[in-house]
Amino acid sequence: MKNVFDVLKHNPLLNGIGYSEFEQIYHCVQAKTKTYGRGDIILLSGDKVRDICVILSGSVKIIKEDADGNALILTVFTAPETFGEVFAFAGVDHSPVTVQASENCEILFVDYRRVITLCSSACEYHSRLVENMLATIAQKNLMLSEKLQILSKRTTRAKLLAFFDAKRGMATKFTIPYSREEMANYLCVDRSAMSNELSKMRDDGLLRFHKNEFELLSANGRAHAD
Repeated sequence: MKNVFDVLKHNPLLNGIGYSEFEQIYHCVQAKTKTYGRGDIILLSGDKVRDICVILSGSVKIIKEDADGNALILTVFTAPETFGEVFAFAGVDHSPVTVQASENCEILFVDYRRVITLCSSACEYHSRLVENMLATIAQKNLMLSEKLQILSKRTTRAKLLAFFDAKRGMATKFTIPYSREEMANYLCVDRSAMSNELSKMRDDGLLRFHKNEFELLSANGRAHAD
């Protein structure tokens, strides 16, 4: 239990909640954990949505298939982030996306009905958990807005620059948790075209990169990116 708390204490869900209160909530909502290997399906599109899921270790990718059966990676979540809560609280009966383990991972499952239904003792920290959950959902909506802004860019270079700005924060050096294929899927661009554009951006002195590690060197050329 302490190991689980040590991970989850970095999740906004536990803002204002200490270990002793967490123990009480954990038993109250009857949480359970399960491990998955890389490539395992955690939630399949069409499955019933019953749980709020918290990543205790590893990472998962959220996949949406288009009408032609092409898999589009919407985003990647890593420990200690959550997934499934937006669908659960919105009353979505069946998941519109597939969740797949990007690597070996451990997931904590909590039946959302036990979260929104206060226990018989009406413990104060159960109420705090609900408040934190609503804040988490609001943050997810901001993430969706961010992606829509990225995809609204007209060129591959503009999408890449907007994507890097969103992922790097204030840092000039940063790591992207996607393979090239996954990044192309996320940006809805052709992989070869994206790789060519990355090479051009490197040649133009905009950035350096090695595998998933990037360094933004200059904002030159941004005026022409859009």
